[in-house]
Amino acid sequence: MRASRLVSLLLLLQARGKMTAAELARELEVSERTVQRDVLALSAAGVPVYAEQGRRGGYRLVGGYRTRLTGLSRQEAEALFLAGLTGPAEDMGLAEAVAAARLKVLAALPASLQDAPARTGQRFHLDVAGWFDVTGPPPMLAALARAAWGDETVVLRYRRDREVTRTVDPYGLVLKGGTWYLVGRVDGDHRTYRTYRVDRVTAVESTGRTFDRDESFDLRSFWAEQSAQFVETLLHETVRIRLTPAGARRLRHAVEPPAAHRALQTAAEPDAQGRIVTDLPVESLDVAYDQLMRLGPEVEVLDPPELRDRMAEAAARLGALYRSRPA
Repeated sequence: MRASRLVSLLLLLQARGKMTAAELARELEVSERTVQRDVLALSAAGVPVYAEQGRRGGYRLVGGYRTRLTGLSRQEAEALFLAGLTGPAEDMGLAEAVAAARLKVLAALPASLQDAPARTGQRFHLDVAGWFDVTGPPPMLAALARAAWGDETVVLRYRRDREVTRTVDPYGLVLKGGTWYLVGRVDGDHRTYRTYRVDRVTAVESTGRTFDRDESFDLRSFWAEQSAQFVETLLHETVRIRLTPAGARRLRHAVEPPAAHRALQTAAEPDAQGRIVTDLPVESLDVAYDQLMRLGPEVEVLDPPELRDRMAEAAARLGALYRSRPA
């Protein structure tokens, strides 16, 4: 374990030039004291690691030192090709670059690992599009990917209720549930980041200038926070329901998974028939009606009265429909 961490530390310094103990600790998921011990171990092994003191200090390799690490394990080689699954890369216009990189890595592998890409392809396939999505990638995706790679400020024409124009610094692209999103900084405002659905971008125009990227911005953390906030803002009403055991099992297929999880986690103890009473977060009563109708007789709305009355009316209409013989 420690040997692997020492190699990772060395490669991080080789790739990034200089890093503080705090940055290395965060990347390696260890304490700063462990980083200090590992640096001493590398120095004792003859690796020229230099520590710069002061507020702008950190660790770096002396004299452009570089290591040649060619000993990939089988698991590492197969994971490398797993990371290169096509699909999203092709959508962004990077199919040729990915293919060329795979060939170069394959050529560098020893004979015993030449089957790594074939083994990976036989066992894993990534299909991110929805079942009935036949539209292909959004037309502007490749242009936005190029702008993100080049840190190039662009002007977007974006379709909402009406078409608007926005000047954006494209920080990154996120693929979520088969839908691409652009995370961008509003031009002129270094503190505001917004998210745009790429399939609503109708045009991308270059401004001919680049932007200075905020290196402290973390796309993964930003997306996780925004996703959580998005779900919370959607679920701003609550309905009280009684579920049969079958209804409890099927709830997550009828409503948003976070709402189902919260409802089932806070449910009261089951009654003698195994039914549970709980509060379900919903976007609106109209949405709740559509969602809960999918559960049929496995759910009973207890509150609010207007939703219960609406469900009762629908149940009465269904009963009348099925009591009569079809014409």
